[in-house]
Amino acid sequence: MAPDHSQWKLNHTMLRVKDPKKSVDFYKLLGMSQVNKMDFPDNKFCLYFLAYDGPDSASTGAHWTDREGVIELTHNYGSENDDSFVINNGNKDPGKGFGHVCVSVDNIQAACKRIEDAGYKFQKKLTDGRMKSIAFALDPDNYWVEIIGQKPVDETKDVTSTETSAYRMNHTMIRVKDNEKSLKFYQDVFGMKLMRTSEQKEAGFTLYFLGYPGSYKIDDNSPNGVNPLAGKEGLLELTWNYGTEKESGQVYHNGNDEPQGFGHICVSVDNLDEACKFMDEKGVNWKKRLTDGRMKNVAFVLDPDNYWIEVIQNERIKKSSDW
Repeated sequence: MAPDHSQWKLNHTMLRVKDPKKSVDFYKLLGMSQVNKMDFPDNKFCLYFLAYDGPDSASTGAHWTDREGVIELTHNYGSENDDSFVINNGNKDPGKGFGHVCVSVDNIQAACKRIEDAGYKFQKKLTDGRMKSIAFALDPDNYWVEIIGQKPVDETKDVTSTETSAYRMNHTMIRVKDNEKSLKFYQDVFGMKLMRTSEQKEAGFTLYFLGYPGSYKIDDNSPNGVNPLAGKEGLLELTWNYGTEKESGQVYHNGNDEPQGFGHICVSVDNLDEACKFMDEKGVNWKKRLTDGRMKNVAFVLDPDNYWIEVIQNERIKKSSDW
């Protein structure tokens, strides 16, 4: 029997970071708040959970497991003082796989100016290239952070006014080898819905946006240059470059083999035991079952490209841990 996927959430995206202070400061500049922190001194690492928690945010005041669009920053003690420690941002070989996280903003020109004025660099500014409606900022570890607008660029002439509480942690992008296998996996096993497809035939790739729609209504009449899902949090963008499905072996890097960077995405579920039982019946490839190791409240599934997907309990629905 299939679980009630309508209560599942694409909860967070984990990124390893070199210096937590610098990284937390960057994401706080983007308007995020620290909604949880976990320290594991015996294992010498710390986790920082950031999300939008302002008056106009999508899940203000919610438990961290009952949100979408959370960013988890993982810091291994001492990396900030290690000159040889370099993060793999996922966008160059031999570590290409993860692409970016994306924040949608109320005023893209003002948002980008605010980031630039704070001294951060861009992989792509609004004025670069053909696409004038998106930008890519670089966080302290050179992860790409896509910036998209909730309104058309030509309607945001004021480059000084932006309200970060209106921002959304919109999506996480990963590259996939075989679009059909990945789409089937995320829809059949994780119950995600294909909410948008963007074919870029001339450029040789297609983008698929999946998620848990909930009450979100897609704006079919969104203005030109505005993503109709710009107001949503917790989307997964699959990027399929034509022809990769014909290549042998693993095409993309999962972020957990060397060189490391991106770690996983995480789905919170209504009933962790039942969800894992369902996945077992589906024949998933487990990285870690609930019964493995010391942590009995998390499981990890491998997708068709060996990206890790953490599965946890939504603590609002069923109390199970003292996170």
